[in-house]
Amino acid sequence: MRLTIERMTYGPDAIAHTQEGKTVFVSGAIAGDVVEAELVSDGKSFSKARATAVLEPSPARVGCDWPLASVLGCAPWAAMAYDAQLEAKRANVVDALARVGHLADAEQLVRPCEAPGSPWRYRNKAELAFVRDGRRATLGMHALDGTSVIKVEDFPLLDTPAKGPASRIVKNVSGALGYLAGSHDLDIERVGIRRSSRTGDVEVAIWTPTGAFPRAQACRVLESVGATSIVRVMTKGPAKARKVAGVERLAGAGSWSERIAGNVMRLSAPSFFQVNTAGADKLVDLVLDALDPHENDIAMDLYSGAGTFTLPLARYTSFVDAVESYGPAVRDLRRNLEEARLDNVDAVGGDADREFPDDEADIIVVDPPRAGLAENVVRQLSDQPARAIAYVSCDPATLARDLARFREIGTYEVESVTPVDLFPQTFHVETVTRLHRR
Repeated sequence: MRLTIERMTYGPDAIAHTQEGKTVFVSGAIAGDVVEAELVSDGKSFSKARATAVLEPSPARVGCDWPLASVLGCAPWAAMAYDAQLEAKRANVVDALARVGHLADAEQLVRPCEAPGSPWRYRNKAELAFVRDGRRATLGMHALDGTSVIKVEDFPLLDTPAKGPASRIVKNVSGALGYLAGSHDLDIERVGIRRSSRTGDVEVAIWTPTGAFPRAQACRVLESVGATSIVRVMTKGPAKARKVAGVERLAGAGSWSERIAGNVMRLSAPSFFQVNTAGADKLVDLVLDALDPHENDIAMDLYSGAGTFTLPLARYTSFVDAVESYGPAVRDLRRNLEEARLDNVDAVGGDADREFPDDEADIIVVDPPRAGLAENVVRQLSDQPARAIAYVSCDPATLARDLARFREIGTYEVESVTPVDLFPQTFHVETVTRLHRR
């Protein structure tokens, strides 16, 4: 079928309509393209199709020097000009607020999408999948269709120089572990590489089940990759619900550090940190601007992680209540506070609903996982006397749902929503929402 692509979705596909008006989700196309497409599935309310030829390219279509961009799931928007990506991300946030949250003023609330850094070589982390066939092993990334792992030697989204030894970190780690797999029956789930251009730290984290592992041999083959830390993260439990059983330092520091917002944060391999450091800096700036902290304020940081917002808030306020449910992140947070010599923070481990602080806060930041805020947390926040809440979200749909709940309760009003592009070449977008007390 011949289709004219109308807009991008919050996903790798684009949207078109048939002559009869039926919605078609099209992979391999961008907004403005006219494509020849083949039908993949045909449902009652919508169809799915795959673009087989671009008949008339969109004005926003660009060439890409990375041959694997079109087949890997990590860069589905690489064929789209960067300014068009920013516009599409803002449009997706507006759409979610209007469609999911029923916010009639969505268009007025959402600001232009911020672009805090380079659209390439922005990531401080690469995740490699590990598959083996007998003694042969492949380290790579998942294909866009999710059916296979493709060997990757160059990853131009990772924050490395375009040339020189540091540019070969992915290739070198892949080669070293592939060589080791030839002589050992390795049971590796995945491999994480973290690199900071600000601190110079490089960490290789090998995720495996508990049990035997050739520690000395792994260190020996990886010693030439330039890592400041090599760790093994041991996991247990069923495949869809794996839990971290422990972290074993194999060589070096046993952790990774990054400099953000004037603070140096140290993180263990399982702890979450934004993959875009320049983007994380922008998030901190937007949160502080939304909250306008005063030295006598009591602040609250829910879903605090290892302290991205806790540390700067502690420097500007009298006290911070920080709550985080993930054990490794709580330990990292406490260590970061100690190293920063900040003693005005109560770092509590536990679920935000059950461990909601007793203090009455003047300002609040929440940075929940993709599932958003539990309904009871929205109610508890709405009972606070805080003058402002900064809501950091990685999912426009759950953000829209939660903002609708805030409006229904009526204590806080949405003032602005700022999209921030932490994930160029993808559809993902982060947002910072400012809510003020009515």
